[in-house]
Amino acid sequence: QVELVESGGGLVQAGGSLRLSCAASGRTFASVAIVWFRQAPGKEREFVAVISRSGGYTYYADSVKGVFTISRDNAKNTVYLQMNSLKPEDTAVYTCAACSGYGCIEGHGIDYWGKGTLVTVSS
Repeated sequence: QVELVESGGGLVQAGGSLRLSCAASGRTFASVAIVWFRQAPGKEREFVAVISRSGGYTYYADSVKGVFTISRDNAKNTVYLQMNSLKPEDTAVYTCAACSGYGCIEGHGIDYWGKGTLVTVSS
């Protein structure tokens, strides 16, 4: 079983950067893709980024392309989300999820969810 715990959220001014971590436990960590989602106040959950089990494939939502970077270090059982040039509209609870099925970007095929970490970007 894979368990996920997010960290790294907090308060940052617009234009600043944060790096979120998704720490995983379980021997199957390297066999699953990891997806980042976010949910802003008053909005539905949306896809942010995904990384394949080997780290060789990444895909981003249009809204974060060029400013967010997802990476993973399987030796440390950790996936990272580097967020640069943050804007107030990036304010949300960010959640990572392990996915081994189909429809990961849509939130399907999810095996495990983290509890989320709050990112607040002030203007």
